[in-house]
Amino acid sequence: MSTYTPQVQGSGFRAGVQRLGGYLAGMVMPNIGAFIAWGLITALFIPTGWIPNENFGALVGPMITYLLPILIGYTGGRLVHGQRGAVVGAVATMGVVVGAEMPMFIGAMLMGPLAAFVLKMFDKLIEGKVRPGFEMLVDNFSAGIIGGAFALLAKWIIGPVTQNIMTWLGNGVDWLVDLGVLPAVSILVEPAKVLFLNNAINHGVFTPLGVQQVAENGKSIMFMIESNPGPGLGLLLAYFFFGPKLLRPSTPAAMIIHFFGGIHEIYFPYVLMKPRLILATIAGGAAGVTTFMITGAGLVASPSPGSIFAYAAVTPKGVGNWIGMIAGILIAAAVSFIVASALLGFGRLKEDQEVDDATAEAMGAEPVEDSTKSDSPVVAHRVAEPGTA
Repeated sequence: MSTYTPQVQGSGFRAGVQRLGGYLAGMVMPNIGAFIAWGLITALFIPTGWIPNENFGALVGPMITYLLPILIGYTGGRLVHGQRGAVVGAVATMGVVVGAEMPMFIGAMLMGPLAAFVLKMFDKLIEGKVRPGFEMLVDNFSAGIIGGAFALLAKWIIGPVTQNIMTWLGNGVDWLVDLGVLPAVSILVEPAKVLFLNNAINHGVFTPLGVQQVAENGKSIMFMIESNPGPGLGLLLAYFFFGPKLLRPSTPAAMIIHFFGGIHEIYFPYVLMKPRLILATIAGGAAGVTTFMITGAGLVASPSPGSIFAYAAVTPKGVGNWIGMIAGILIAAAVSFIVASALLGFGRLKEDQEVDDATAEAMGAEPVEDSTKSDSPVVAHRVAEPGTA
């Protein structure tokens, strides 16, 4: 199985969280190209995009609803049981996609590996017991039956359960808002975002609240809680300066896509690689919300996508509104950068600098032997030149 974090030692809670983060990243990272494709189409062609086009914009919904979750389920199944696992993982994911009314990334991360695991157990159970000549028949029918069964299970149970989880999350946000501790909402919002619930939270929870406030006050801070690009920008800057050296070259493009394109999904895998960094985005998000509250900032509509350009387009007239908007984004980025840099040990933590061969290969680098330490388990890497294998 490809791993996107350094090898984890131990069996405690922290190690378990790190392993989970590495596994989730392993399902998402191979599909980053598809996320970028969807993100660029979204940023360009939706009604509030740079060059609105109804014909091309019709791609946005099916890609986020069907393509991306199925790719994740396919990849998760492949990690567990190769190509056979990938096929049943995709079939099972289709069930959870149809069983809910929101993008089912969490459902895909659950159903893909689970269906593949059951198929793997079945294959081990019948290993050596199938009569010669019947192998293909058994393989195909077992994959079809298990994949179909898990698709039905996902449609019947997993999709509705995930939908209820989202409802509970929305109720939790409403409760914090009612208590008047709005910055604390980041404790729920930022972890949910990196599980790809950002659009559901923004459009399902904050947008309805924001629309009501705009009708009453002419602007609303609700549009700025989830969509603030500052925390993600700060995290990517920390990776650029202090993250694993092999991964640093990937961050400038991610920063451009995130901050100017408004595609926040681009930084989620960086958090999944090292789950402790969620504390940085929580701190940055809370700092941004606090700044927006102090300055009285608000937007007249939901910025879509959540880029600096979209923010500028829906910021009300008035110097104070612009100052508050810019200050909230910059302070959120600064706080996120400082906290993430500290959590990365300012580049001095050895375990955060060593990247294994699987990660190197996935990021386009080639492992090379370290001639100065031939007996060392640490492998040096060089980045492959464009066009080379």
